[in-house]
Amino acid sequence: MLRAVYNALWWIAAPIAVLRLLWRSRKEPGYRRYIGERFGRGRGRLPEDDAPLIWVHAVSVGETRAAQPLIDALMKARPDARILLTHMTPSGRATGEQIFGDRVLRSYLPYDLPHAVRRFLRAWRPSLGLVMETEVWPTLIDECRRADVPLVLTNARMSERSYRRAARFGHATRDVFGGFARVLAQSPADAQRLTALGARNIAVLGNLKFDMHTPPELIARGHAWRAAIGERPVWVAASTREGEEELVLQAFAALARDDALLVMVPRHPQRFDEVAALVERQGLRVERRSAWAPAGTAAAALGPVPALSRDVKVLLGDSMGELGAYYAASDIAFIGGSLLPLGGQNLIEACAVGVPVLIGPHVFNFTQATADAVAAGATIQVKDPADLARVLCELFTDRPRRTAMGAAASAFAARHRGATARTVDVLTTLLPENPAPALAAESQ
Repeated sequence: MLRAVYNALWWIAAPIAVLRLLWRSRKEPGYRRYIGERFGRGRGRLPEDDAPLIWVHAVSVGETRAAQPLIDALMKARPDARILLTHMTPSGRATGEQIFGDRVLRSYLPYDLPHAVRRFLRAWRPSLGLVMETEVWPTLIDECRRADVPLVLTNARMSERSYRRAARFGHATRDVFGGFARVLAQSPADAQRLTALGARNIAVLGNLKFDMHTPPELIARGHAWRAAIGERPVWVAASTREGEEELVLQAFAALARDDALLVMVPRHPQRFDEVAALVERQGLRVERRSAWAPAGTAAAALGPVPALSRDVKVLLGDSMGELGAYYAASDIAFIGGSLLPLGGQNLIEACAVGVPVLIGPHVFNFTQATADAVAAGATIQVKDPADLARVLCELFTDRPRRTAMGAAASAFAARHRGATARTVDVLTTLLPENPAPALAAESQ
C-alpha cells in the first residue's frame, strides 16, 4: 500500500519537479539542461558496447569529490570496465566533468518513477550500481533487484535522526533497505542502525572521504595566495549555507580584529552574488577570488598573484574545485552547514590539509567524524557565533596551539585512510570476471 502511495505521489510531483528545475535555472542555467535524462531518456551506451559498466551515483559536489579515489581505484582494478557517473545537481555534474573529463560516462539519475528507472537501466545496462552515503530511492532499489543489477550502498551513513525518521515506516523501510545487495558502512554505529532498518550483508569499511587527496598544485596555489595576502590573521568559512553567512559575519564583527581577513566560500555557486551583496551591506570591502587571482590549473602557470589590499576584509571564494587552496591559504578553517540545523559539512579535507578546524553544534550528518576529530585534538566544536569569535581570538593569539591542532588534524586524517582499498576489494567480487588473457589478446 505504501509503495502504491509513493508511486502516486511521484506522478503528482514530477511536473512540479520540472517547474522547479526551470525556476532554479534562473540562477543556475544548468538546471534546464538534460531534463530528459531525469525521466530516463538519456542516450545510454551503444548496443555493441558490452564492457562491464560500473554505475556510481553521487548526488552533488561533496559526494562526487568523495567518489573520486574510489572511481580511480576501480578504473585501476578493472581497466576493462566503463564508469557511468550520475548526479542530481548541475554543480555535481560540473565537478564530475572537472575531475574526470571524458574518462567516464555521465548522466542525471532519473526521478524515482518505475518507467523512468526501467528506461535508464535498459539504456545503460549496468553490471553493478553504487549509491553513495544516504541515497535511498525505493523504486530504484526495486527495479535494480528485478533487473538483476547488484546495487550497493557505499560509504553508507545513517544518523540517529535519520534512523528515527526511517524507522517510523516499519516493514516498508525494512523491505527497502533489504533490497541492497551489499551495504558498506562508515562506522559500527552506522552499521547497527542500518541493520535495524533491514539492511543485509553489511561490512564496516571506514569513510572514503579520508582517502580524498588534495592535489599538490592546489596546495601550492593556496600558499601563493597566502604570500599575496601577507601577514594577516586569515580564517576561512567553508561550505556556508543560506542564512549562515549572516552568523559568520556576526562572529567576524565580534572578533574585533581590524587586520583579520575572512575567506567566505558559499557551498552553492548560484549564491555567490547574493553573498557578495550581503557582505557589502555590512559595510565591508569584499574582493572576489575570480577578480583577484589569475585562473589556471598549474601553480607554475598562474603567474604572480597581486597583493591583496589590506582594506579588503572579505575574500569571496567564487570558484569551484579550489577548496583545498582556500584551506592552505588560511590559519583556521570553520566548516559551514553547522551553525544552523543543517547537519554540517565534511571536515576531513580541511584536516588533511593540516589546518585547525572549527565546527558548529549541528553536525548530525557527520557525527562520528566530528566526534573523532574533536577527540584527536584536531577540531573544536563551537556553540554559536559568539563562541566562534571567542575561539578564533584565542587561536589567533596562540600560535603554538594552532600548530599543534594542525599537526593533530593531519595525523587524524592519515590515521583513518584505507577505506577505498577495502571497498574495491568487496566491489570487484560483484563484477563479471575479467576477460581471459587469450581472448583479450585476440581482441587486440
